[in-house]
Amino acid sequence: MPYKETDTVKLYYTIGEVSKMFNVNASLIRFWEKEFEVLKPKKNKKGNRLFTTEDVENLKVIYHLVKERGFTLNGAKEKLKSNGKDEASAKKEVYDSLVRLRGFLVELKEGL
Repeated sequence: MPYKETDTVKLYYTIGEVSKMFNVNASLIRFWEKEFEVLKPKKNKKGNRLFTTEDVENLKVIYHLVKERGFTLNGAKEKLKSNGKDEASAKKEVYDSLVRLRGFLVELKEGL
């Protein structure tokens, strides 16, 4: 699972922190920001992007659709518009829990 949960909850995350969470280049995050209207990071006086937890949640859904499920950018945009972010987000949560369950079962099997 490429996305890495962080232990600390912050109000804002820098683009560097977000790119590390998803193990992608910051340029990809900037590109997705231009392509997907749901991504609206704040910018400080220097122009640095500051991502909210909502932005990170939206990125999780976009990452899941594009990188894990193989959607094209247009396909992911349509999926977000037609089914809404909530359905895609719910499917992502189910996927994540199945990945965690599989990891647990593999560890259990190795321990036997």
